[in-house]
Amino acid sequence: MDFFQFSIPTKIVFQAGLAKDFSAELDRIPISKYFIVTDKVLTDLKIIDPILEGIKKSGREIAGVFNEVPPDSGITVIEHVAQIAKESEAEGFIAIGGGSVLDTAKGANILFTLGGDLVNDYSGAQTIGEELSPLIAIPTTAGTGSEVTEAIVVLDEASQTKMSFVDAHLLPTLAILDPELTLGLPPKITAATAMDALTHAIEAVMSVQRGPFSDALAFKAVSLIAQNIVPATRDGSNLESRSALLVASNLAGIAFNHAMVGVVHAVAHTIGAMFHVHHGTANSLFLPYGMEYNLEERRAEIASLAPALGVKTAEECIQKIKDLKNELKKLCGLPTNLKEAGIPENKLTDIAAKAPDDGASFYNPRPLDSESLLPFIKKAYRGE
Repeated sequence: MDFFQFSIPTKIVFQAGLAKDFSAELDRIPISKYFIVTDKVLTDLKIIDPILEGIKKSGREIAGVFNEVPPDSGITVIEHVAQIAKESEAEGFIAIGGGSVLDTAKGANILFTLGGDLVNDYSGAQTIGEELSPLIAIPTTAGTGSEVTEAIVVLDEASQTKMSFVDAHLLPTLAILDPELTLGLPPKITAATAMDALTHAIEAVMSVQRGPFSDALAFKAVSLIAQNIVPATRDGSNLESRSALLVASNLAGIAFNHAMVGVVHAVAHTIGAMFHVHHGTANSLFLPYGMEYNLEERRAEIASLAPALGVKTAEECIQKIKDLKNELKKLCGLPTNLKEAGIPENKLTDIAAKAPDDGASFYNPRPLDSESLLPFIKKAYRGE
């Protein structure tokens, strides 16, 4: 067994309805003024209202609210949030939303605490070097796992590429898991975000940096998602399935935070930056083909997930993912191939050329090069 390390500094608390009152947890964090980061949809639907009311009732002050995080947030948004949070004299952040909101708050916390230039001073890995201000993450989707990861991936608007920031100091202080917040998710978003979590778990198992702890967490995540993604997509009010997917997303987040991801994310990041495809959808589009790309190098590891997927072999695992995608398409219209997602066929070569430059490629067991990758991208385009 090779060297590995494992740590979960983020405290995780789960309960239906918890987001309305987590004052006991706030009592353990020695600050009183929070800046809220969220999005317009959650604001318009008044989903954040009872959360804000609970925070106020706990005796904490809400110094300000930024509710305009876009679905594909970027550097300029992060810089703006950091500036207005600083001006509000807040002492820390509470992020309420999906992965884009959580990543925006995590990125803003760097500049809020330390100042400097986000791209020039902090891009890359382990560049921060100092503790950041307290940050509480309250996910409203079950997919990204950003509430327990030390990574953010955001759009660099200038270059139209996805940029990664990875540092242990980016881990949130506290993660509040409340499945009631996911009850209103539309079926297609439910499916796409769950497929995002499934990709995290499967890529963690295939990674060159995998270990026994990440493998165990990933296996449980795959099992929970396989059992609950269809029921939750079919019936959004199914609290049991919603709870299972939220926990699975968290487990997968912890798994890939240690093992990292690979070819599927490299392609998904490229597709997301070039064509603004939802990240979970982009992962879903390429997941089985990324597994095929790695099959010879990771046959045993993929096969280890067979019991969680209800099959026996690595090849059957891949087919199970393809069958699941087809079922989700029938249920909610989630696209199954790049063509259905609106990606032009004449851009496939560009995707294959850019994906190997993505940071996720470094953790993939099979080296990425455009020539080897292109046939699999073509298969993903046709949905073979």
